[in-house]
Amino acid sequence: MLAEEKVVIPEDEKTLIEIKDLKKYFSVSRSFFKSSGQEVKAIDGISFNIREGETIGVVGESGCGKSTLGRNIIRLQKPTSGNIVFDGQDITNLSDGKLKSFRRQMQIVFQDPYASLNPKLKIGEIVGEPLRVNKAGSSAERKDKVESLLERVGLETHYYSKYPHEFSGGQRQRIGIARALTINPKFVVCDEPVSALDVSVQSQVVNLLQDLQEEYQLTYMFISHDLSVVRHISDRVAVMYLGKIVELGDTKDIYENPAHPYTRALLSAIPVPNPREQRQRERIILKGDLPSPINPPKGCRFSTRCPLATDLCREVEPELESKVNKQLVACHYAYEF
Repeated sequence: MLAEEKVVIPEDEKTLIEIKDLKKYFSVSRSFFKSSGQEVKAIDGISFNIREGETIGVVGESGCGKSTLGRNIIRLQKPTSGNIVFDGQDITNLSDGKLKSFRRQMQIVFQDPYASLNPKLKIGEIVGEPLRVNKAGSSAERKDKVESLLERVGLETHYYSKYPHEFSGGQRQRIGIARALTINPKFVVCDEPVSALDVSVQSQVVNLLQDLQEEYQLTYMFISHDLSVVRHISDRVAVMYLGKIVELGDTKDIYENPAHPYTRALLSAIPVPNPREQRQRERIILKGDLPSPINPPKGCRFSTRCPLATDLCREVEPELESKVNKQLVACHYAYEF
């Protein structure tokens, strides 16, 4: 058995969330009534810390487990095993009653602003629902709080009595952000919050998230496919591949000096505004398909697509450990490309 992944956090920075060997497996059904006995290993032994007040970006291909990781951390899904310690308290196996009161500290902004709002409720009811569920304040006080939040995210107070279908995608996402902040959480998972929006609106929403983070002293996990947006908003970046973190470090270090071949391939795909510069930059095309999370490869999971792979890579899984500049990388041949 390999040693637990090594995570080093500076002593002067407080850890808000500590994730220890987190796993989430989903059973594969043969039919409605029978299980096939196989499991999708969506998250397969992840360990890292999230510092108070930071934004940690999570990137990787579709199906690598990014959204599952975020939902497990805030306990929208129950992990298969491992531990989640939030502000000093282990929340992995909290009962429904205790988890309900604890959820005030954790919220999520969903990817699809069209599907995340109940079309039968007015905006005031949607944003104020967390206050009602937690029995916070009187009816008048809740309405004042909701109207104040609507104004803060850039919406007019008379929108309080309108329905979701009367708003654009960008406005709906602002409503989703207001709902997430209603009960003053410490930690917010932003699950692809701008991927469904027009490019012209994306920067407005990202800037709003940054302003709110400073104002409300929030900690973010920002999940995205858009590496340019992640670079703009994140303090640190975690690169995921097939249920594992393969590289974790400060944003500047990751983007300027990637240590893992997979990270380098992802960064090479970022569009460059200058076509001449694009031609000069090496574009790395990964060969082969993403392996199945039901039966991941032995050893390094990236070995089936990695140009540097050797017999060592195919037999021995590399640990996520510090190499250079406090970057954590899971690769036997880090930087050797």
